[in-house]
Amino acid sequence: MEKGSKKEIMFEKMKEKKKEVKIVRRIVLAIVLILLVVVGIGGYSAYNYVTGGLAPYDDSNDEPIAVTIPIGSGIDTISQTLEDNNVIRDARIFKYYVKFKNESDFQAGDYTLTQSMTLDELIESLKSGRIYREPVFTMNIPEGLTLEQIADVIASRTNHSAEDFFNLVTSEEFVQLARQQYPDLLTDEILAENVRYALEGYLYPATYPFYEEAPSMETIAFTMLQGTQDNVQPYRQILTDQGKSVHWLLTFASLLEEEATAQTDRKTIASVFNNRLAIDMPLQTDPTVLYALGEHKDRVLYADLEVQDPYNTYINQGLPPGPISGAGKVSLEAAMDPSTSEYLYFLADPSGTNHFAVTYDEHLANIQEYLR
Repeated sequence: MEKGSKKEIMFEKMKEKKKEVKIVRRIVLAIVLILLVVVGIGGYSAYNYVTGGLAPYDDSNDEPIAVTIPIGSGIDTISQTLEDNNVIRDARIFKYYVKFKNESDFQAGDYTLTQSMTLDELIESLKSGRIYREPVFTMNIPEGLTLEQIADVIASRTNHSAEDFFNLVTSEEFVQLARQQYPDLLTDEILAENVRYALEGYLYPATYPFYEEAPSMETIAFTMLQGTQDNVQPYRQILTDQGKSVHWLLTFASLLEEEATAQTDRKTIASVFNNRLAIDMPLQTDPTVLYALGEHKDRVLYADLEVQDPYNTYINQGLPPGPISGAGKVSLEAAMDPSTSEYLYFLADPSGTNHFAVTYDEHLANIQEYLR
């Protein structure tokens, strides 16, 4: 009986252990299932969190947001600044994305960003110091155009009329608004008594990208003013050292732009103008006569040279009161870095080649050889 009892006891213990093992297995299985569910939910949530953070904040919102990136900002500061200004959804994701792509060398400055920009677009903008986006359309403003001609170009590329744009950029209200925005660029010189249009020559000729289908006239005008601001900036210190102004630069460069042909050496023409100015000799450049007349003519007549107007450099010494058109980069460079010569005269033959002369007799000989 004793042996039987022991067997029964052992058998009972084995049965109990089997039950315990089954219970443990069930508990482990339940825990594993719970963990899998938690991990799955967490993974799904993490996936949504990351993909949401990588997407634009609002791909349909192109409203501009002014963002300042201070000098010396690291990626932590930049990421948090973008999040604080509602440009990105999550600073941490942006930071890790930047590190994952091994991007660096971000530029401090003032940016106009939008919630529709992708992370890659934001990165390119911060690296280049300017807005990087795929434009909706571009608009080319050629060199050498007056405000009226620029208005015609804008009318051909937008839904704004030439008259409306011209009226805007010549209005006192807009000029004052522009001066508040660019006080160092638009000085009192643009309001001098004999200046025909305050902003003539200040809307920089270039190809401009626009990121909305119908930019306002103000947006277009301010974009072009910023173009001038950017392109005269490298010369400011030199101008100050020489006792000259941005207004002088834009005026001088506009004469070079108007005298230019495809083969023109603007730097040599600049030397001719400088030589004439140095001896108080009138510049006698035909484009100023045409500007004074307010019309385009294929040929300037002798009677035209006598038009009584402050812009006519045949009857007035020195530069005209202001620019007569929008000068491009090459003309700005020529104005700031002219050639050195003794030339006082030049002409362009029908092919566009320029011929320079020191004396008037040499100039007359060039006329006889190339224009008669």
